Amino acid sequence: MGLRRRALLKMGAAAGAAMALPLGTAAEAAAGGTASSTGVQGGVPRAFAAPGSAVRPKFRWWWPDALVDPDEIEREIDQIAAAGFGGVEIAAVTHSMSGIGTIDPVRHGWGTPAWIAAVETALRRAAKRDVSVDLTLGPAWPAAVPSITPDSPAATKELAHGSAAVASGQTFSGPPPAGGTEPGPGVTRQELMLVQAVRVADSSSPDAEIPQLDLATVTDISDKVSDGELRWTAPGDGGTWLVIAYWERGSGQEPEGPAHTSPQSFVVDHFSAAGTRAVTDFWDRHILNPRIRALLRETGGALFEDSIELETDETLWSPGFAAEFEKRRGYSLLPYLPTVVERDEDPVFAFGPEIDKAVRRDFIETLTDLYVENHLRPLQKWAHGLGLQLRVQPYGPGTDSVFSAAVLDISEGESLGFKNPDDFRCLAGGRDMGGKLILSNEAAATAGGAYATTWDASLKKLVTQYAAGVNQAVFHGFAYAEAPGAAWPGFAAFSPYRGGAGYGEAWGPRQPTWSHVRDIAGYLSRTQQILQTGVNKADIGILRQQGPAGTGLGAPWFTAEGVPVGWTHLFLSPRILDLPSARVRDGRLAPEGPGFKALVVEGDVLSGKERTLRIEVAEKLIGYAKAGLPVIIIGDWSDGHVPGLPADGDNERLRKLLTELQALEKVRTVADRPYVPEAIAALGIRRDVEYAQSSMLVHAHRADQDADYYFFANDAVTKKGSTGTPISHDVTLAARRPDAVPYALDAWTGKIAPLPLYTRTEDGRIRLRVSLEPGATTIVALVRPGRWGSAPRSYAKASEAAEVRRGEGDRLEVRDVRAGTYRTTLQDGRTVATSIGAMPDAIPLADWQLTVEDWQPGDRPSATLKPRRELTLNGLKPWPEIPELQDTSGIGRYRTTVRLDAPWTGGHGAYLDLGEVFDTYRVTVNGHHLPPADQLTPRVDLGGYLRRGANTIEVEVATTLLNRLRVANAPVFGGGKRQNYGLVGPVRLVPYGRAALDR
Repeated sequence: MGLRRRALLKMGAAAGAAMALPLGTAAEAAAGGTASSTGVQGGVPRAFAAPGSAVRPKFRWWWPDALVDPDEIEREIDQIAAAGFGGVEIAAVTHSMSGIGTIDPVRHGWGTPAWIAAVETALRRAAKRDVSVDLTLGPAWPAAVPSITPDSPAATKELAHGSAAVASGQTFSGPPPAGGTEPGPGVTRQELMLVQAVRVADSSSPDAEIPQLDLATVTDISDKVSDGELRWTAPGDGGTWLVIAYWERGSGQEPEGPAHTSPQSFVVDHFSAAGTRAVTDFWDRHILNPRIRALLRETGGALFEDSIELETDETLWSPGFAAEFEKRRGYSLLPYLPTVVERDEDPVFAFGPEIDKAVRRDFIETLTDLYVENHLRPLQKWAHGLGLQLRVQPYGPGTDSVFSAAVLDISEGESLGFKNPDDFRCLAGGRDMGGKLILSNEAAATAGGAYATTWDASLKKLVTQYAAGVNQAVFHGFAYAEAPGAAWPGFAAFSPYRGGAGYGEAWGPRQPTWSHVRDIAGYLSRTQQILQTGVNKADIGILRQQGPAGTGLGAPWFTAEGVPVGWTHLFLSPRILDLPSARVRDGRLAPEGPGFKALVVEGDVLSGKERTLRIEVAEKLIGYAKAGLPVIIIGDWSDGHVPGLPADGDNERLRKLLTELQALEKVRTVADRPYVPEAIAALGIRRDVEYAQSSMLVHAHRADQDADYYFFANDAVTKKGSTGTPISHDVTLAARRPDAVPYALDAWTGKIAPLPLYTRTEDGRIRLRVSLEPGATTIVALVRPGRWGSAPRSYAKASEAAEVRRGEGDRLEVRDVRAGTYRTTLQDGRTVATSIGAMPDAIPLADWQLTVEDWQPGDRPSATLKPRRELTLNGLKPWPEIPELQDTSGIGRYRTTVRLDAPWTGGHGAYLDLGEVFDTYRVTVNGHHLPPADQLTPRVDLGGYLRRGANTIEVEVATTLLNRLRVANAPVFGGGKRQNYGLVGPVRLVPYGRAALDR
């Protein structure tokens, strides 16, 4: 994640389940796509119980360059491994040190012998602890090396321009107009590439915000330059002319943060082979010694590159770009340069909307070509030669991120920079069509959230992103212990930042919640285990005319109206349709991959829904529709035209193809987005997952040869300002096999069990109920009989009781917190009545003994004092309302004793309803540590742990560090509002009755 963002397109406890519809042939029914799968045949239950390191979440590991100690490196690897995380990404990021501390780049800079030795230490320890290590391509971001200067051919370039107005008949005499901005740091040379004269349109003026120019008058006057002087006389036509000079020069962009190297590193050209070669050559010559190479193969990590944050006050450029443009687009860019050049990311001149949009679109297309061909593919080939993968955030200057995701080993999005789940669905569409497995996420980065970010909030965001296609979390981040100038609780990459709390969170043992984090890591590992099994399935493909990610733009109808009733979608770009996977069989697009049931085509949403379509795309759509794929076209395409600058006859040819397309049986055209459901109904398309409208329930679907896996989440964060509400919905799911057995997979405990309550509909679908607290999740697998052991002999179809459970020996039982007789209908149609006798009242638990570890600064930045405080509470309150704890952060252990006499014996269990808890918690009953608790569902089943007589219940709660830092480091954190720490409650012990079903 970069902290500066460029405008993307200035240039242009219940469970649910679902199944795929029939996929066609028996071979297709295996549903094994082109992506590899972490779930081996029949092995998912074993892997789910104990996930391997490959599926565990990772950390971005911030180092203060190479000012690190080998013992501390090993200690931190041990801490990460012991907490259940599977990998680290070593990143030299020191934003927090600006103006506070310094690191000598000669001795401890990135790429120095000290850096190499530190990386070697990390790799060696990681290999012993089964932790993968990813390495960033350079210091901070964007990719940069110290072996180039801004003047080097490999350095990132800009096209600067200057202009001067010349009246009719007047003569310009002097040096060609200089670039409108000063050259960047270290730029000493610039080359005059071209000088043009162009007449200002009569309706405009040189002083207009964006002068309108007459394309027909563009004239190359470069030959009028001699010995650095230009002499040119404007035609005597009564108009005003502009002389525009174009200068090719380095941008002088440096990687983010204070100096990481000596000599200083400069950003490489991401669009030229020379720029990429500068990176690989530096690594080969200066970093990759034989020991590093061997260790990299052993740990099996990846090389990582952050988003394409190439920044210039002028126009992003690359040597030879004009020639590459002409070769790829079929016409010369030079006459159109005025409409391409920018200043501060804004266009400077214009010829007219039709010309401007077309040429700028072709400019971006060429950038995409060069980025993929000269940067991504060579880097990936080089990484593979090292036994590594390439992980990249492939978005920035409007290039086709969807296609880049199809090319990359691992594409990555980010929780902070991406605006909504559809931004992730863009990358997921490319990943799945490219046959790749992983969509990574720079997770849990929060603006201003340093030392105030809760796991509760982080999980609520993350699970929604999982439903959008993410299946790997790289947390932002784990910070090395200390650095010069760092204050308690230690060094952090982005805190302080510009005098404030900063970005992201510094997870690790400096956080009180770290003692609980292994439970969270286990939950995430099991979730990722399932989301990395088989291939991703989606109902609808949304074809966009351009493929950038991070725009925040949703899908027509489906985002706002379709997702809330169960539809799933992914985004495709035109280039995706050139991939081998983009074929139709049995009415499905990419049957071995997402298996889209339909393709939706709309005008270019990044350009006012302009009706543009490539000719070759129109031809493909005709082929798809003839092969049986439903196609939905939105809008009136009578004025359809090609997106770039058309050749003679292109638009006429396109319109003829569109007419042919719209006449096909499998194609429906609707006037606008709200009419999409009419087309769906007419085409007979049915989604895999159906439920009544819900603004909160979201899901993802994976499939392998053994099962279909459905991940459901209560989306508590998509609605701005919403904290979410509990949901409970009947969900109807398409079953690929009529005899599939539904299993519930508990990602918190690792337990898998056949579902005891569901129905099969007359058309072979499965209906069940999904009930989730805000941010909570559930996973259901529909499994081929016998693949996960013998199938259960019976299940319930309906019950008046609150719950149906499977007890010992696969025996069904009902549970309820109310006494009464409950009728339950079994799978064979019989109705069984069971009675739950009178139960005691719920017991409010208000009196507690509280022991608090009060975390305070120690004698060095990473040292923490933990004095204990003992309190007696006659009623629960947030810590800020308790005078002794007002500014305390740490760990609180709440302990209470409750007597349970005769009414509580005789088959009763009990739930511990915790009410409000801040932040993470664990529960112990009578000395028994309970299994990991769902941190999003503060209700714990105490059945089997309670006894007659005295029972001791302990709830351990861990906090963030903000409340202490508000006073310990008031200049940075004093403005933060105290957080309501602790067990806030109300807490109740709620009895439930249970009764076995007599079959």
